[in-house]
Amino acid sequence: MTKGKKSTRKTDDFCPCGSGVAYMDCCGRLLEQGQRAESAGQLMRSRYTAYVLMREGYLLRTWHASTRPVALNLAAAGPVQWLGLKIIRTEAGSATDHEGVVEFVARYKVNGKAERLHETSRFIREDGQWLYVDGEVAPS
Repeated sequence: MTKGKKSTRKTDDFCPCGSGVAYMDCCGRLLEQGQRAESAGQLMRSRYTAYVLMREGYLLRTWHASTRPVALNLAAAGPVQWLGLKIIRTEAGSATDHEGVVEFVARYKVNGKAERLHETSRFIREDGQWLYVDGEVAPS
């Protein structure tokens, strides 16, 4: 999705993060209504959804300033078909924690070729907001 365009998701569509919940009751609250993630896991799911919807602004806003790139330019990667997200494990990352870890596998296709990203991501809660810091990608 490019800047200035509104989401075409219906409020009763299932959320792309795979929670089984309607988009606006899940990640849509964060992406469309500006609510803050309550946990590192919730932020991870919303960031996956932002990749699915090509919401670069949200991804950059939820990236810690110490590691945030200037831009992402998601469209340059070509058409990506996101297939699913599986959370492997979480460590800490609740509303009372300062740091959290989320290990996940995201499956996708690029130019018809199936790929997977297996990453252990680090998050930090700063001024009450969870932010993505960085991640260690597992060898494929």
